[in-house]
Amino acid sequence: MQKTDERLFVVYKPPFVSSNRYLGKIKRKYRVKKAGFSGTLDPFAKGVLIVAFGKYTKLFRFLKKTPKRYRATLWLGAKSDTLDIEKIEKIDSLKPFDDLKIKTVLKSFLKEIKYLPPKYCAKKIKGKKAYELARSNEIVELKEIASTIYDIKLLHYTHPFLTFEISISEGGYIRSIGLLIAQKLGCNGALSALERLSEGEFVYEGEKELDPLFYLDLKENFYLKEQNDILLGKKVSVKDFTIKDEGEYLIKLDKMFSIIQIKDDRVKYLLNGVNYANTFKKSG
Repeated sequence: MQKTDERLFVVYKPPFVSSNRYLGKIKRKYRVKKAGFSGTLDPFAKGVLIVAFGKYTKLFRFLKKTPKRYRATLWLGAKSDTLDIEKIEKIDSLKPFDDLKIKTVLKSFLKEIKYLPPKYCAKKIKGKKAYELARSNEIVELKEIASTIYDIKLLHYTHPFLTFEISISEGGYIRSIGLLIAQKLGCNGALSALERLSEGEFVYEGEKELDPLFYLDLKENFYLKEQNDILLGKKVSVKDFTIKDEGEYLIKLDKMFSIIQIKDDRVKYLLNGVNYANTFKKSG
């Protein structure tokens, strides 16, 4: 596989491997040292994982990554400390539910909800990841988070397994939502399968190289003086841009692009002098 310095693409992480370990495999495949991914997938989960090489690893927070879409199977009656199949403690025998009741419960989640993340997650507590504390039998105290659910629907139900598809804002925890669904049905529940289908504009297409400019969630701004001022990282004035309002902006140059922030009547470089992807030319 030919070595490339900058690259943005989507991989499909298989189940039962951590996102970090799978990234290591991708780095070896493409023979690169600097690589990163956005949005950790649980080890038991599979699906879309956004990967970047080189300077493109700094683009993650500017990308169109929301909403995220998942397909999940909820095992009704299963109790698990991890909220998935890793630590099943017991399985309750339940009578089948009516499909209409399940659909009504799912529909009740079409809103912004507040809930606790799973204690086996990568959120940090005093410098340590929550799952590290949980595995050491230490107390895990996580703060409540909010997620917006844009769409949720029942795909099929073969008791005790309920498969649903959900579209949710960034940072959502489907394991926790699975538990909330089960609790509304009056039982325990844990995910037996989870697949991330997409992250915003990102879908899996065989690790195809992507043009980062198409995926940046930024408005384009224009510098009215010499572009070398930007390339060299010189101090520039707000008055020399076509858009002077506060915000974060994309600046396209001949062979490179930069990202700036206008705030308090000052210009700050957030990312400067990044090459276009090898297979793409500047558009516009």
